[in-house]
Amino acid sequence: MNKTNNAPIHTALRTTLMSRRTFASAAALGAAVIAAPALRAQPKLEKSKIAIAVGGKAGFYYLPLTISEQLGFFKAEGLDVEISDFAGGSRSLQALVGGSADVVAGAYEHTINMQSKNQFIQEFVLMGRAPQIAMGISTKGMPGYKTPADLRGKKIGVSAPGSSTNMVANLVLSRAGVKASEVSFVGVGTSAGALAALRSGQIDAMSNIDPVMTMLEQKGDIRIISDTRTLKGTLDVFGGPMPAACFYSHADFVQKNPNTCQALTNAIVHGLKWLQTAGPSDIIKTVPESYLLGDRGLYLASFNKVREAISLDGVIAEEGTRTALKALESFDPAIKADKITLSRTFTNEFARRAKDRFKA
Repeated sequence: MNKTNNAPIHTALRTTLMSRRTFASAAALGAAVIAAPALRAQPKLEKSKIAIAVGGKAGFYYLPLTISEQLGFFKAEGLDVEISDFAGGSRSLQALVGGSADVVAGAYEHTINMQSKNQFIQEFVLMGRAPQIAMGISTKGMPGYKTPADLRGKKIGVSAPGSSTNMVANLVLSRAGVKASEVSFVGVGTSAGALAALRSGQIDAMSNIDPVMTMLEQKGDIRIISDTRTLKGTLDVFGGPMPAACFYSHADFVQKNPNTCQALTNAIVHGLKWLQTAGPSDIIKTVPESYLLGDRGLYLASFNKVREAISLDGVIAEEGTRTALKALESFDPAIKADKITLSRTFTNEFARRAKDRFKA
């Protein structure tokens, strides 16, 4: 009798306990998903082994690439990157065109130059928001220098002919009424060879990146006549923001390998985020010893000079792409603004996702 009367109570109790267990399990599962987003499966990479070409890797121009490589950010994204270092950006572009590289760490303006030749390459993550290129004259070789017009007939060192350092030199010369054909451009690289070329008198002037230019400047070997190592200096030279180092590749590659491009972008933006709070000692510990060119103090002085030129989040400003086109058109007759579709030279799709992920 008692058993029959208590059956509904036991049944209700069991149902309540089961409901509580089910709720508790669901809550625990939900908490685990929130607490451990890293456990979510990453999109499958279309291509995990990537060949990257760069021209002058030891320069601050490409510091985000070095940081992301040295700290393992590419590996964290499932990528196996092989980085080939060339004398200048034009050489790394040749590697892409020739098929030996999948991606280039190079200057954004190459995307415009190539489109003028009916070849479409696309930027997909920005590393530098200012060119970080300075141009100077040898204090020993040109003691009587007054204006850029004095460079007519002189030898000017650049990282490699056709590179962004060459582009800045062309811009400075054109504003002084000097044609590129009236000077001799000499490829000197971006490290010890560039220092030696200037100091030995092989060249009369040089357009190059840091730490080389700061080292020459502080030793009194060079007098700076044009400077884009700061945002203000870039505005003075170009009249607007000027995008610099970036990852770019064939537009077809970007379209066919979106997960791979996202992983590459994630690694770079992770490096940009790290650089925002890194101190001088952090940089010294991370870059290879050879990058310091034998002088840690001057290397760090150079870093402080260009720090603000490093991109914060990998996103390229549309205004900057217009500045680049205007600059190229001003001295290169092959560039016609009305023939260039800027929207095809870049995409912020990957950088915006990475920015959200890393809170850059």
